[in-house]
Amino acid sequence: MSTPPAAPPYPDTLWFTRCPVPTATGIAADRGWLGREFAAEGIAVRSLQDVPPEVAADHHYTHALTGLFREGGNVPALWARSRGERTRLIGLTWIEERQAVLVREGSGITSAGQLRGRRLAVPRHPIAIDFWRAMALAGHHGALASAGLAPADAEWVDVEAGRSGGQWEAELAALADGRVDAVYVKGALAVEAARRHGAVPAVELDALPDRRHRINNGTPRPITVHQQLLDEHPELVARFLAVLLRAADWAADRPAEVARILGAETGAGPEGVAGAYAAGSHRTLHPDLSADRLELLAQQEEFLHARGFLADRVDVHAWADPAPLAAARALLAARP
Repeated sequence: MSTPPAAPPYPDTLWFTRCPVPTATGIAADRGWLGREFAAEGIAVRSLQDVPPEVAADHHYTHALTGLFREGGNVPALWARSRGERTRLIGLTWIEERQAVLVREGSGITSAGQLRGRRLAVPRHPIAIDFWRAMALAGHHGALASAGLAPADAEWVDVEAGRSGGQWEAELAALADGRVDAVYVKGALAVEAARRHGAVPAVELDALPDRRHRINNGTPRPITVHQQLLDEHPELVARFLAVLLRAADWAADRPAEVARILGAETGAGPEGVAGAYAAGSHRTLHPDLSADRLELLAQQEEFLHARGFLADRVDVHAWADPAPLAAARALLAARP
């Protein structure tokens, strides 16, 4: 009888990365739970955000690091998959993170319908996957569609954004000096940036009743892992997800603590955090792979591919693997 091949050894290090937004990964990291979960096996758990750029490289976007868990925007995640990176989708969240179309105060633009014929800012950043541009396009498209307007009903204006500028600064400067009439923004730092530039909301996308008009980089937001880690050590993937589920459970009862963590994660002050995240957001950090969220992500994939952001099509449903999340839930249920 032949001897079965030995299981691959555990990796020395598991990596995680997350965007500066509400994530269960960020909560778990703040609590120190990720490191403790794998300490008995001698596995270090490290954040890409806490290592020098030469170590982190561009793995947050490419996901070429096989021991990496990523919870972040769907544009880079879909982009990496479309380029052939062997990642798997193991969870999706939907967290309302203030999205708005801003205009100059006194412009007279107070609704989505009044964007007809207006100049809409579309930033261009010198990066491999310009998720900022993708976000602006999707945000403006959602606002227009909510009023029964088509993209051709507005004028699209490119705004060059350098690497050193802050979030939304190039677009808001273009708005302030009259080069454009409307700018898409989202998140806590956008609340603060809008105030600095004297911009006011014309369309609050979060208030639109049809969620399809709010599909964007963070809605829904994927959790991905490399196929190699999942193949070699599915139990490690399940345990990592179990920690995220535990973190989401913990956050659901602690809005003040979550607000504190969000301030550290986003770099925004209390006013920015309060203005960006609706009451109850701390209860929405649990990932799932529901048919509804998968379909919303599939719509985002179609949008991104049609506009040249993806090298090839991504079959979202084939990309998703529900087994790790199911195993994580079973692990949690079995623990005292």
